[in-house]
Amino acid sequence: MSIGIGGSTPEAALARLSDMTAGARPIEQAEYQARIAKAQAYMQANGIDAVYLHAGTDLYYFTGTRWNPSERMVGALLPAQGPVRYISPWFEIGTLRDYMAVEGEVLAWHEHESPYALFVRMLDTLPAQGRRPVIGLSESTPFFVVNGIQKLTSAHDFVDAKPVTAHCRTCKSPAEIALMQRAKDMTLEVHKAVASILHEGITTTEVEAFIEAAHRKVGANGSYFCIVLFGEASAFPHGVKYPQTLKQGDMVLIDTGCKLHSYISDITRSYVFGEASPRQREIWNAEKAAQAAAFKAAQLGVPCKEVDAAARRCLAAHGLSAGYDLPGLPHRTGHGIGLDIHEWPYLVGSDDTPLQVGMCFSNEPMICVPGEFGIRLEDHFYMSEDGPRWFTQPSHSIDDPFGLAA
Repeated sequence: MSIGIGGSTPEAALARLSDMTAGARPIEQAEYQARIAKAQAYMQANGIDAVYLHAGTDLYYFTGTRWNPSERMVGALLPAQGPVRYISPWFEIGTLRDYMAVEGEVLAWHEHESPYALFVRMLDTLPAQGRRPVIGLSESTPFFVVNGIQKLTSAHDFVDAKPVTAHCRTCKSPAEIALMQRAKDMTLEVHKAVASILHEGITTTEVEAFIEAAHRKVGANGSYFCIVLFGEASAFPHGVKYPQTLKQGDMVLIDTGCKLHSYISDITRSYVFGEASPRQREIWNAEKAAQAAAFKAAQLGVPCKEVDAAARRCLAAHGLSAGYDLPGLPHRTGHGIGLDIHEWPYLVGSDDTPLQVGMCFSNEPMICVPGEFGIRLEDHFYMSEDGPRWFTQPSHSIDDPFGLAA
């Protein structure tokens, strides 16, 4: 049996965990104001008169206002100059104000009224620029909102707000990196704990329940997501619909994460329950090498696509597909992360974005071998002024995945 796999009980493993959130500070008011100022400077330089921030992570990022999107229009209008103004159902004003970090005027609509008409009236109060106003709409804005607005005005040009939102959100601040570091530290301890409770006959649903409890024990509000796969099911990157029961020789793939002050962790570990076969060992080592190759390629100024290419060249050198065919890597090498689990930019062959200080990525060039198993080693790194730095150290070896004996 690999080191750290099995040998403990859920009760004992949970008892070894403790709250890890002490000292973790949420984003402060000054940083929200700096984000707004950065967005407004970009908007002024690029002829964008205002940006609509729909409920969700864009609204939260700029205003600290937590609000889940629904069928009702809730959001904020961020002008190129001047204060943020909110749009909300009338009966939600009190709750919305309670969640605000950046205060602002709330324009409200009653249930029988059109929020889209109210929004157009908000646009009509923007300062005249001697040209058609350009309004950015955040990417997460639902079609029904966009459609409702566009039906009521032909006097505005609506554009994708991604150039504004991504300009601000892509490179993380030290405060954001610190929150993600802590969240990832928490999830890594959960990974170690869950590995210790595995035994023949345990089911994936039992493991998922333990991971939920373990994330709560380290101070999170449970798991943000959880994928647990055994044996052949591990070849499906995002899982299967049926539970599995663990048996000797199974590959185990566990992908999970949590949130800390809205910032996300996302770590995957793969290892064998029992004795690894030569085939499992060969593919596991190829996966580790591809992850290392991607990390080495991630240097400041290098296009994102080159990181993906480096991982694929490594896989090809191990006799696997250099493209998306199987056995090999069927998806991108990595994704950005922050308030959303998948954010721009992406470590994929179509992304020319140069790596910059503050960018944060997953590094997970998963190998899928249909009918046998899959292996994903996923750790995240951020770009420092000295190049890439790991949030969590990669798996040590197939025999000692957590480096407990190293």
